[in-house]
Amino acid sequence: MNKLKATILGALVIGMVAGAWGAKKAVLELSKSVPLASLHDGDFDHFAVDLSGHRLFSAAEENSKLLVFDLSSAKLIHTISDLKAPHSMVYRNDQRKLFVVDGDLGSVKVYDGSSYKPVGDIKLRDGADSSVYDPSTKYLYVIDGGDDGHLPNSYIAVVDTTNGKQLKELKLDSNDVEAMALENSGPRLFVNIRGNNTVEVFDRHNLTKLATWPLPEDAKKPTAIAFDENGHRLLVGTRNPGKLVVLNSDTGNVVADLPSASMVDDIAYDAAHKRIYFAGTDFLYVFQQNDSDHYTLEQRIPTGFRAKTAIFVPQLERYYLGVPHHEAKTAELRVYKVLP
Repeated sequence: MNKLKATILGALVIGMVAGAWGAKKAVLELSKSVPLASLHDGDFDHFAVDLSGHRLFSAAEENSKLLVFDLSSAKLIHTISDLKAPHSMVYRNDQRKLFVVDGDLGSVKVYDGSSYKPVGDIKLRDGADSSVYDPSTKYLYVIDGGDDGHLPNSYIAVVDTTNGKQLKELKLDSNDVEAMALENSGPRLFVNIRGNNTVEVFDRHNLTKLATWPLPEDAKKPTAIAFDENGHRLLVGTRNPGKLVVLNSDTGNVVADLPSASMVDDIAYDAAHKRIYFAGTDFLYVFQQNDSDHYTLEQRIPTGFRAKTAIFVPQLERYYLGVPHHEAKTAELRVYKVLP
């Protein structure tokens, strides 16, 4: 084949691929972008929402701030600045209290939900990071210690948010642990053991291990996790390389394994539309769940460098993404509308 024919054929193939991709309908639409000029270079971490108070909370981790936005307008309405490395949080509307996990302080800082004044401090280990909240017990499960805490092991601390104290803890067989998901219909807690490339399953009531599920050899550093409880599927995001790995939550068997965005930090499952929102650096991937064992890439959205943390709010059909400040690019909160 001569060079001219090869060039023409290559152009036709690229055009066909682009045309096929363009034929896919958009499922997320950018509706708002709010610049955050006061933030310097540095990652965001996780989000939380207060639906009744119409607020969105965002951990500007490397800016040592907790940002509070109006949920409807996405306008920044308050900044909490007495933190060092906020990572995750939960808001209890019944108590009007905000609980913020800070890794450098090694504690859960508690704030009044109206005045934002500090009202408590629950001491944990350094390196406190990811957390998940159990609304049935009002317990907050927090990963602490490990490599970030300069310790050989990570732990899961069980924090009673009603009484403002740590009740117990579980020692893990790794110093690199990221992200948890809990079962609402039962006692299981699913934990990404990133250092061992496994998902471990615990009974969160008595903190006993129920199972260890290995991930594929070519999908390492599990960092994000979500749970499709009705479909009995665990959705795991890995970083080396970027992949979506789907596990049967009854057996631990791998049922799907798809390439995805690099440096994932958050995965969200949209039960109404059977979609998975996968946030990583530079791109947001949206997968369609065709059935429990089959998934296809629906949309690949350019975002920004290390724009890897986000939250899906199903009640509003909105997806909020943090885009960090990087070089000349201003930090932003981006709001996406979920389309049918």
